[in-house]
Amino acid sequence: MKWLLIVSALFYLFGSFRRPLFGAGLAAGLAYLALRGVALGRLPLIGPHDTLAFFSAAIGLMALPFLFAPALRDSALFRWGAGCTAALFALLALPFPSFAMPLPPVLRTLWFELHVALAFFAYALFAIGALLGGIFLAGGERRLLDLQYRAALVGYTFFSASMVSGGIWGYYAWGTYWLWTPKELWTSILWLFYSFWLHLRFRGAGGEKALAWAGIAGFAVALFTYLGVSILMKSSHSF
Repeated sequence: MKWLLIVSALFYLFGSFRRPLFGAGLAAGLAYLALRGVALGRLPLIGPHDTLAFFSAAIGLMALPFLFAPALRDSALFRWGAGCTAALFALLALPFPSFAMPLPPVLRTLWFELHVALAFFAYALFAIGALLGGIFLAGGERRLLDLQYRAALVGYTFFSASMVSGGIWGYYAWGTYWLWTPKELWTSILWLFYSFWLHLRFRGAGGEKALAWAGIAGFAVALFTYLGVSILMKSSHSF
């Protein structure tokens, strides 16, 4: 089934030129996740292979409405950026083995699946916000910052809901809402970062370029929260 990820990545890349091809890349990525889910009897959210494939599909799915926004309808740069980002994570998933082991008891709950899925939807929107900030810095229009704000705001909402569902999952799994693991600490740092950024943006703080750069930095923090912590630090939330 991994060939579907290659097909998805190729369509995403060619989607830089045509929106229907971008949609085909998303369809291939979702088809792969659906087949994995049917084979496993659950959402494929365990291990680097499944999470990277899910992240790729989440980027494609969250980017889709922006492809039709008036400010981006004719922007090949946004299509190229979103397509390359989604393709990158699809290809990164390929070298990792796809696990088919049964879930341990602490993960057999809807709260776990909801927690992880919402987090990746948030990461995807933070990625789109960073891309929009980059296009603005490259000489784009002022309204791109408004789209960046909307992407970050919806992503922040998803991420907040992910933290709540994660706390509920933690209570059922370990009897506590908080364990002080590196993942939880960096999750809090990411949430506080976007809380501060959105507050400044909502208050109409000056320095448009600084806000655009901060939106890009936010995605870097999100990437470290997702990948860096799992690779560099021991945590109950590691792959």
